[in-house]
Amino acid sequence: MQTLRAQVVSSTAAERLDALLLADREITATRIVDAPREVVFAMWTDPAHVGHWWGPNAFTNTIEEMDVRPGGVWRFVMHGPDGTDYKNRSVYDEVVTPERLVYSHVSGPTFRMTATFGAHGDQTRLVVRMRFDSAAQRDKVAGELGAVEGLGQTLDRLEAYVAGRTRG
Repeated sequence: MQTLRAQVVSSTAAERLDALLLADREITATRIVDAPREVVFAMWTDPAHVGHWWGPNAFTNTIEEMDVRPGGVWRFVMHGPDGTDYKNRSVYDEVVTPERLVYSHVSGPTFRMTATFGAHGDQTRLVVRMRFDSAAQRDKVAGELGAVEGLGQTLDRLEAYVAGRTRG
């Protein structure tokens, strides 16, 4: 299930207003992944795993650097099915194992990604939020680059990869 909206989960009026104001700048997706959050978090932060599932369908990855700590850098190249290479660079802003990752994607297009890994019994409630500087930038990335579909496919690939790793 993917949405092009913000989820209001805060309790104060000011926080709710802030969430509503940000809604037009975000792409948000929520999934229930059939594995404990420690496993899902590890699959998201270990370069030995993330390169196998990251990105839309038919993309492959070369992970050049993945230093998962505040201030650490994640550099990788996504290889498109048409042979085009897409260089990516992100800087981790916040790492709370196994609950939350926040990083800034600093190679164009720029955005801030927040992934929360909530315990949901033996499963994980994963919420991924891409926050852009403006609604126009969000719309451009969604329209021209297919970011909504791409995020959905990325999470489909994560779910399939986790399922393949956790089946007894």
